[in-house]
Amino acid sequence: MADIESILTETRVFPPADDFVGQANVSGMAAYRALSQKAEADYAGFWAGLARQHIDWHAPFTRSLDETHAPFYKWFEDGELNVSYNCLDRHLATRGDQTALIFEADDGRVTKVTYKQLHTRVCQLANGLQSLGVEKGDRVIVYMPMSLEAVVAMQACARIGAIHSVVFGGFSAKSLFERIEDARAKVVITADEGMRGGKAVALKRAVDEALTMGDTSCVERVIVYRRTGGAVNWGKRDLWWHELTQTQAITSEPVWVSAEHPLFILYTSGSTGKPKGVQHSTGGYLLGAMLSMQWVFDAKPDTDVYWCTADVGWITGHTYVSYGPLALGMTEVIFEGIPTYPHAGRFWEVIAKHKVTTFYTAPTAIRSLIKLGAELPAQHDLSSLRLLGTVGEPINPEAWMWYHEVIGGGRCPIVDTWWQTETGSNMISPLPGAVATKPGSCTLPLPGIMAAVVDETGHPVDSGHGGLLVIKRPFPSQLRTLWNDPDRFRHTYFPDELGGTTYLAGDSAHCDKDGYFWIMGRIDDVLNVSGHRLGTMEIESALVSNPRVAEAAVVGRPHDIKGEAVVAYVVLKGARAVGDEAKKIAAELRDWVGKEIGPIAKPDEIRFGDNLPKTRSGKIMRRLLRAIAKGEDITQDISTLENPAILDQLKEAVK
Repeated sequence: MADIESILTETRVFPPADDFVGQANVSGMAAYRALSQKAEADYAGFWAGLARQHIDWHAPFTRSLDETHAPFYKWFEDGELNVSYNCLDRHLATRGDQTALIFEADDGRVTKVTYKQLHTRVCQLANGLQSLGVEKGDRVIVYMPMSLEAVVAMQACARIGAIHSVVFGGFSAKSLFERIEDARAKVVITADEGMRGGKAVALKRAVDEALTMGDTSCVERVIVYRRTGGAVNWGKRDLWWHELTQTQAITSEPVWVSAEHPLFILYTSGSTGKPKGVQHSTGGYLLGAMLSMQWVFDAKPDTDVYWCTADVGWITGHTYVSYGPLALGMTEVIFEGIPTYPHAGRFWEVIAKHKVTTFYTAPTAIRSLIKLGAELPAQHDLSSLRLLGTVGEPINPEAWMWYHEVIGGGRCPIVDTWWQTETGSNMISPLPGAVATKPGSCTLPLPGIMAAVVDETGHPVDSGHGGLLVIKRPFPSQLRTLWNDPDRFRHTYFPDELGGTTYLAGDSAHCDKDGYFWIMGRIDDVLNVSGHRLGTMEIESALVSNPRVAEAAVVGRPHDIKGEAVVAYVVLKGARAVGDEAKKIAAELRDWVGKEIGPIAKPDEIRFGDNLPKTRSGKIMRRLLRAIAKGEDITQDISTLENPAILDQLKEAVK
């Protein structure tokens, strides 16, 4: 692989404010370096000490890291614990009456649940599952709206040692079937319908359809939560959640499991080929969730109101909604709706209403809200905020600055977090009381995370040059395997070319002179233009730095002379440009990119749309954009597309 060139220059630096440093869980760079040096001096001992300090063990472990069968690493294997116990039971004496979850429904209704109440709900569902014959190691599919009950379902599975696999409620029946079939699930937990943006989403109907698509004989029961009261078809294996749980005991003895017992399977990359079932452990995953909450989100359980906007169908909703915050005894917001319903200021209204202190969302949501203007956030009191975070993809510097100035009032640190479904928890991110931030950089690895940028043979690349992002040592929260596919696990994440024990992230990145990491996009998103390998993220950042542009996505298409041509999809802050105006703005934007990062990066085509094609989780569907750029028919599953109508807009090239 040729060297990936870094063509974006960003020089702004924002050191943490003294008052934030003074109260931070990791206070100052000296504290960050001390933790990092401790990990380097005794790697296994570093993690073992933290595991003993932060997790309540039923049976203590005697072995920390087992590398005997690398890359199938094991952490704390002979220790026994229960994740639900660590999230609920251990708080009952000290935080039983504290609010655990604040549920903000799509229509604005608010429900608050204390730790005692949440514990009761989890125990009753756990008992209900056991009454249906669900045992340790059985798989349970959770196909739910974003709700209190989704968290209860996950915690109930963890309580009895069942392995949950949450399927995002926007996925199609076909996607659901593939996951049921691969996991051989015994039970499906769903709802009659979900509510999203004022519209009902027929979840039970999708389950019914999925169960007719192939061999789903493994599914013995379907538990249905009554969310809307909408009409549903009923079969002999269906039963209502409330009828199953209302007569169950309000306590449930946790099932103690090995630290290496699978906590959950989460399927990823299902839009092409067979979905990958990422399998996470119990102990190591919980440790990663807890430490990153403390270090990255500077968690203060007594005073924080924490809000992560991710759906539980994604890894962010697992780690930073269902497990990490509860394990620390936090109060958190669970939000059912979308940022723009019933009005475009909904996010800011929720922050003001619940006095949110920590707000964690996706760059794509931020860019969409930039398009609607700064006057909307100004209508709401955001003074409760003390920390902002981003997740899901790199945030371009101009969106970072808007987030910092308009939402954070220039006073809130921003934690730009790099991590993946496979890593389980944050890997590279500023610790807000220690690390100076740079717009667009995820900055430095967390203590104990041995990240590097290397070439295709595993050798380090020079500062400022792009390469493959890797993690050189195993870490507790990483995936253990792919469900029923160990060969694919080994070849995908620990390729022989890198020695077979180094984790390959699949992202390209570079490090600057200060050792800060800059994510340049997925390896398969790198463009080869006239012999230059360019990261799409940097071209997108240049486009978005133009005052006219709210959001941009860049892909490549084959070009006879240059190898690949740069195709840019642009969302303007105003109305979509058409006709002569589109030609004028496209020419202006090409010149802008040429000035910002060089003529080589100028887009050959610019296409304007009201929005970009995104999944309902906010991810830009880049495979779809590549197909459009090449003029190919759309054959992939677009059931998770938020707004299918924009595809026709994006097919119009402005030459």
